[in-house]
Amino acid sequence: MQESVYAQRVQPRRLPDDAPNILIVLIDDAGPGLPSTFGGEVRTDTLTRIHDQGIGYNRFHTTAMCSPTRASLLTGRNHHRIGNGQIAELANDWDGYSGQIPKSSALGAEVLRNYGYSTAAWGKWHNTPAIETTPAGPFDNWPSEIGFEYFYGFLAGEASQWEPNLVRNTTSVLPPRRPEEGYHLSEDLADDAIGWLHRHKAFEPDKPFFMYWASGCLHGPHHVMKEWADKYAGKFDDGWDAYRERVHARAKELGWIPQDTELTARHPDLPAWDEIPEDEKPFQRRLMEVAAGYAEHVDVQVGRLIDEVERLGYGDNTLVFYIWGDNGSSGEGQNGTVSELLSQNGIPSTVDMHIKALNELGGLDVLGSPKVDNQYHAAWAWAGSTPYKGLKLLASHLGGTRNPMAVRWPAKIKPDATPWTQFHHCNDVVPTIYEILGITPPRVVHGIPQDPIDGVSFAYTFDNPDAAGRLLTQYFEIMGSRAIYHDGWMASAFGPRVPWVQGMPPGIADWTPDQDTWELYNLDQDWSQANDLAATMPDKVAQMKETFSIEAAKNSVYPVGGGLWVLVYHPELRVSTPYREWNLAGDIIRMPEFCAPALGNRGNLVTIDLDIPADPNGVLYALGGAGGGLTCYVDDGFLCFEYNTFIVMRTKIRSDNKLPSGRAKIQVSTEYAEAKPAGPLNITMTVNGEEFAQGNVPVSAPLAFSANDCLDIGLCLGGSVSLDYYDKAPFPFNGDIHNVNVRYTS
Repeated sequence: MQESVYAQRVQPRRLPDDAPNILIVLIDDAGPGLPSTFGGEVRTDTLTRIHDQGIGYNRFHTTAMCSPTRASLLTGRNHHRIGNGQIAELANDWDGYSGQIPKSSALGAEVLRNYGYSTAAWGKWHNTPAIETTPAGPFDNWPSEIGFEYFYGFLAGEASQWEPNLVRNTTSVLPPRRPEEGYHLSEDLADDAIGWLHRHKAFEPDKPFFMYWASGCLHGPHHVMKEWADKYAGKFDDGWDAYRERVHARAKELGWIPQDTELTARHPDLPAWDEIPEDEKPFQRRLMEVAAGYAEHVDVQVGRLIDEVERLGYGDNTLVFYIWGDNGSSGEGQNGTVSELLSQNGIPSTVDMHIKALNELGGLDVLGSPKVDNQYHAAWAWAGSTPYKGLKLLASHLGGTRNPMAVRWPAKIKPDATPWTQFHHCNDVVPTIYEILGITPPRVVHGIPQDPIDGVSFAYTFDNPDAAGRLLTQYFEIMGSRAIYHDGWMASAFGPRVPWVQGMPPGIADWTPDQDTWELYNLDQDWSQANDLAATMPDKVAQMKETFSIEAAKNSVYPVGGGLWVLVYHPELRVSTPYREWNLAGDIIRMPEFCAPALGNRGNLVTIDLDIPADPNGVLYALGGAGGGLTCYVDDGFLCFEYNTFIVMRTKIRSDNKLPSGRAKIQVSTEYAEAKPAGPLNITMTVNGEEFAQGNVPVSAPLAFSANDCLDIGLCLGGSVSLDYYDKAPFPFNGDIHNVNVRYTS
C-alpha cells in the first residue's frame, strides 16, 4: 500500500542524491508571437538564453484564463476537477466553478515539501477564494498553508505594478517604497526571491529548493517606467496587420512554426489597422510600446534571478521551466483603454473618451504610469498570438491555449534550440517533476484521499525530441468557449462571447451550448487551425463532440458556460461577505475590495464619527485605486466626494461650506436613482445632520473597481482614486477618526 504523507514525514522517502532544484517561471497574459525568440519584436534575453541552453516547447497548452491555468499547473489536475472553471472572484455553487482547490488535490509543492524540499512562491497567486484574502484569513487556502513554506506577492487576479496590495506569508504588508521613490512590483519580486535564495544558501545549502515565480506581467494594467516603453518607439508604427505578417515570416524563418503554417484571418469584429482614424493611431501605437517595454522589463527581472541561482552555484542542477504565458495574450483592453476593468464591468466606452481622459492627465507619456491602468487594443493581443486565431478567454482556438515553454537543466538536458513538437498541457508539469524525482503521487495527503493526477509526464522527451507524444486527449473550456484535442485532431466551439467586443453579447440571455457551431482541425497538418474540416467530416465532428462530453462529465465541466453565471447573468451574486453592517476603526487599512462593503454598487450609508481639526485635510476613506474607485476626503476644509468610473468618467461633489472644527458626524448616503447594473447613483453628504453637498453619479461599477486594491480608512494607500490628492498621496487625514459605520440600505 502507498505510504501516507504522515509516514513520509516520520521516515521520509529518499530522494535521488542528485535531485535537482526546481524553478518555475510563469509570465502572465503573454502571447506566443510576442518575444523575439518566437518571431516578435520584444527582446527577451533571458528567455532566449534558457531556450538556447535547453529545449523549447512551442506546443505547450494552457487553459485560456489565469487562475484556472495556475491551479492546473500547480496540482497536475484539470481545472474544473479542482473547482477552477472560472476565476475565484466569479465563483459560484457548481462543483467545477467553486473557486477553491479541494484538499483532495494537493499541490505539487506540498508533496515536494514532504519529500524534503524547501518551497517558496512569489508574485501572482489568484487561487485563494476572494472572501478569504483579508488579514483575518482563514489561511488554509493561502499559498503558505498549502505547500509553500514562504510566499510574497498578491492573492488577487491582477495588481498595480506601482501600488500593489501585498502579503508576506499570512501578513498584509506595504510595498517597501512608493512609485515616486522608484518602486516597481516586478523588481520587488525579483529582489525578494534573490534574498530568499541567500537565506537558503546560508541556512540550508544542501537542501533542494522548489521556487515558483509568477509575475503579474503582462496582465493588465500595463505599468512600466517610461524609458522601457521608449525603447520600442516607432517599432509598431505600421500597425498590427503588418506586425503580424512580420512575426509569421520570422517565426517560419527561425523554425518555430512549420514552413507550411498558414497565417489565419483577422476576426471580422477586429478592425484592420487601416480602419483606425489617423488621430487615434498615436494612442494605439503607444499602448503597444508600453506593453513591449513591460514584457522586456519582466524578462530582465527573471534574468537577475537566474543569474543569482548560477552565482550561488546552483545553476548546473537547477531544472528551469520558463513558461511564456498562462494563457494567450489578452484582448480585455478591447479598443484600447486607460482603465482595463471597464471591460470586466461590461461598461461600453469610446476611444475618444479614453484619449480625452488621457490628455487631461498629461498625454501619451502618462501611459504606463501610476495615473492609469492602461491595456492595449485587442488587435495587438491578436497580433501577439500570431499565427493563431485565438487569444485569452478563447479555449476554442490556439493562441488562447498554446504558449511557448523553454526547459533548461544543464546537468541532464543536452542543449538543443530546436522546438519540440509533442502536444502537452499545463497540468503535465507536476507529473513530469514527480517522474524525474521518482515520486509516486501519494494516495493520501494529511489524511485526505487524493484525486488522480490528470497530467502526463513529458520527461520522456528530454533525451528524445522525436518521440511520439503521450498526451492523447485534453479538453479545454472557459465561459462556454471550448475545445477537445484527441490524437492530433481538435474540435472547437467558439462560445457565446467575443472577448474583445464591448458590453454583453446580443442574445446571451438565451444562449445554450447546444446551439454552438463546432469546427474541426487536423493539427498534424494544419498548425494554426486555418482550415475548418467540419463540413466535409461530420462523423469526425460527432466523434470529437462525444469525446468532449465524456471528458466534461469526468471533470465537472457541466454546465458548460457555468463561469458566465455571475459575470453575465447575476452580477449581484458576486462573491461577497455575509455582512450588511460594519464598524471600522480609524486605523483599518488594506481591506480587499471583494471583502469590503460594496460602497460603489449597493445602497449604503457611511457614518463617520471623528474629530475635525481647525485646518482639516486628508482622506476619510477610499475604495479602489487610480483605475477606478470612490473616495471621501477633505480638501482645505471642504468636504469632497469623488466617484472615479474607470478614469473615463469622474463625478466630483464638493461642499460649498467648510467643515466645522470639533467632534462631528459625517454621513455619506448612496442610493440607486435607477436600480439596474451600472445604474446611476444619488450621493448625499451631511455634517451633523445638515446637508453639505449632493450629486449624481451617471454610471456605476456593477462588478468591482479593482481586483487587488482595497478599502482604506483615513488615507489612500493604493492608487490615488482622486487626482486632487495624487501629489499628496497617501494624503492621511490630519484629524482623528474614531469609527466608521457602514450599513446597507438596500
